[in-house]
Amino acid sequence: MRKKETSLYMLERFLPPNTFDLVAPYFRTHAIHLTLTHERKSVLGDYREPTKEQPYHRISLNINLNPYSFLITLIHELAHLHTCVHFKQAQPHGKEWKTQFRHMLIPFLGKRIFPYDVERALKAYLQNPAASTCTDPDLYKSLYRYDEQKPGYKLVDDLEEGQWFESEDGRIYEKLEQLRTRSRCRDVVNRRVYLFPGIIEVKHVRRDRRLIA
Repeated sequence: MRKKETSLYMLERFLPPNTFDLVAPYFRTHAIHLTLTHERKSVLGDYREPTKEQPYHRISLNINLNPYSFLITLIHELAHLHTCVHFKQAQPHGKEWKTQFRHMLIPFLGKRIFPYDVERALKAYLQNPAASTCTDPDLYKSLYRYDEQKPGYKLVDDLEEGQWFESEDGRIYEKLEQLRTRSRCRDVVNRRVYLFPGIIEVKHVRRDRRLIA
């Protein structure tokens, strides 16, 4: 997908209010090429260290993120930059990156930048931050609430037991039982039971007895 370059001052429109002045110094201290790109299913943002051909840090971010997800993802990638600058060898999401990410995000907490539910989940996530916010169900779900909602779509966790939904491949399921991070769901046609992660977005559909075998 084609990427669109963005200037430092355009960045403010994608961030929560009163946060631009906290992130701008990173761009003034380091040579960073920032691009915005359309939604990527497998990644929210990425970082590339300088090379001989491109002697600057490269960060790309998905343009469709809500302001809170955008800020967290930006800090995530800036933490990669700091890890690259300060450590010659480090695992991509090892202890060095975790320390940098935690240190860089803490100044945004306790200032009413994030909604209460997001900040609470974020504080728990910072105890041991992972490679992606998608790996933390509580943080993912709290951030999801502030996305632009598509009519009829919900997370599997938000469906009630007995409700039906359509998966991305067009198959229809009934939610049977809510587990800790997954739900037992039955294909209404072949009657087989599958486990669905609670943070998967699906389309809620009305029950239709004609589909039941």
